[in-house]
Amino acid sequence: MGAFFHAVAVFFHHLAEVRWDALALALACQLAKLAFRSLAWRAILKAAFPGVKLRLRTAFGAYVAGVGVNSVVPARGGDAVKLYLVKQRLPEASYATLAPTLAVETLFDAVVAGGLLIWALSLGVLPTKQVYARIPTVDWSFLFRHERPALAVLGVLAAGLVAGFVWARRRWRRFRAHVAQGFAILGDRGRFVRGVIVPQAISWVFRLGGLYFFLEAFGVRATLHNALLAQVVDSLATLFPATPGGAGTKQGLIVYVFRHQAVSASLLLAFSVGMNIALVVENLVLGLICIALMARTVSFRNLRARSRTAEEQATAR
Repeated sequence: MGAFFHAVAVFFHHLAEVRWDALALALACQLAKLAFRSLAWRAILKAAFPGVKLRLRTAFGAYVAGVGVNSVVPARGGDAVKLYLVKQRLPEASYATLAPTLAVETLFDAVVAGGLLIWALSLGVLPTKQVYARIPTVDWSFLFRHERPALAVLGVLAAGLVAGFVWARRRWRRFRAHVAQGFAILGDRGRFVRGVIVPQAISWVFRLGGLYFFLEAFGVRATLHNALLAQVVDSLATLFPATPGGAGTKQGLIVYVFRHQAVSASLLLAFSVGMNIALVVENLVLGLICIALMARTVSFRNLRARSRTAEEQATAR
């Protein structure tokens, strides 16, 4: 995180050079992207719960609220907020069905992001051996040096697995039916293409458009090629969500990926941090507005407590 705070200082040094008109266009693209992504998620939810009326504003509000929380909370904590807010509007829904809808919503993204990563690897711009060489190895000798505690921990884990297996076996059929319901839209290819892939493809156009305008706003050469490279950096940072919004990870990657271009490291850091701050502020403000309107609270702690209580009550039934 030290590199991130250094990058923040660099960003404020370049703040006077920001093109605010391009920045406004980038933020508008982000809002349009969220709208089309929530449209795709609504189609998935409607397929999972046929006959149930789900307003677009409900799907949009829940989706944007989750994105806002994810922008400041690591490890995808906002996904629980999405599910909770939708569950309040669909009392008959179960979390076992709602959770898979988020997985379906990422399928097209995985294909596109995977294609972009392959493209970036073919250009040789991604760190490969340098990263692998720094991955620490597992020191298994620790277990042999502490044999008794290790055996005790393994015994507890084994007992937990057995108890979990017995519990899951009793509820497996019902659980499997709920999970399969969340993937219902995959059984209708036409509906999946029209309702999910088409709006998500449009959202990718706005995503790349936003990156293009962010590049322009911070004085980095704005081209489709550079926008794609910036997206690759964002995808890599998303794979390891150890910090909110990938802070720190993105800044190191952006300098590495653009290393063959005639762009100063300070300008790249200003672009990366500036874009990160702008998106976090926009996502957080929109998310808080949606949470306040839908849940009548802006406290994430209260929201998380409510979500946990609702989940426990649903499990007990």
